[in-house]
Amino acid sequence: MKDHLVKAIADGVRVYAAVTTNLVNEGIRRHECYPVASAALGRTMTGALLLAANLKNKECITVKFCGDGPLGNVVADATPEGFVRGYVQHPHVDLPLNSKGKLDVGGGIGAGIVSVTRFTGLKDPITGSCEIVTGEIAEDLTSYLYVSEQTPSSVGLGVLVDTDLKAAAAGGFIIQPLPDASDETITKLEENLKKIKPVSTMVHEGLDARGIIAKLLDGFDIEYLTTTDLAFKCQCSKQRIEDMLMTLNKHDLQSLIDDGHAEVCCHFCGEKYQFTKEELIALLHVSEKLNSNK
Repeated sequence: MKDHLVKAIADGVRVYAAVTTNLVNEGIRRHECYPVASAALGRTMTGALLLAANLKNKECITVKFCGDGPLGNVVADATPEGFVRGYVQHPHVDLPLNSKGKLDVGGGIGAGIVSVTRFTGLKDPITGSCEIVTGEIAEDLTSYLYVSEQTPSSVGLGVLVDTDLKAAAAGGFIIQPLPDASDETITKLEENLKKIKPVSTMVHEGLDARGIIAKLLDGFDIEYLTTTDLAFKCQCSKQRIEDMLMTLNKHDLQSLIDDGHAEVCCHFCGEKYQFTKEELIALLHVSEKLNSNK
């Protein structure tokens, strides 16, 4: 099944649902994640895509979990066009299962802060944050939306990691009652949420995003809106890395030249960029010329 996100509305309710198995596997492959890191990264990237679905084109969002657990920072960038990238600071963490027999993502994340930054194209991005509640990602994003954005929501996220360390299924949803939602609607929603299976189970059983929405909004008159293809995609390039290297001072660039080469690895996607001594010398000349013209 292709990765995709579907938007829908019903009586006083807005819902976004996504299937993200392939892009989660791409993140796992690039960062060589162990199972706990795979689940944390997959949930965070899926959550970021769901939050980004509410943005305008050319905007983007960064979701960052800064906890004191062994995984370190878990970060994802997403756009409303359906692109996401992300990384786990320490992807090779191995933890025992939690008391429920599940991957201990909460133990991997630990206590700390979850922040969401929205880049709107204006001078300063907008950042909101709140304390991490459980570290299980979905509950924390639910809390963030309520505390920081005053938006009552229910967030579901799941990554089923198989014995081969790949994601067998991944996906998520955000469901939000709109201001005009009746008490009857909210009660019906709550009953539906109690009945549904974990989102990774639904995806593993073959449900697409529309199928997940149908379960969430059972008994509602659903209007399906748009479908967006999703993919893991990083914005890095050799040109961007060159621009970054030219921001180094002359001493640091000269040190790289003296080493005879440089390798720069993008922490978001793991892509490695090689620079020869000749390329570094050329960058130094350009940097000196630019600085002399200021």
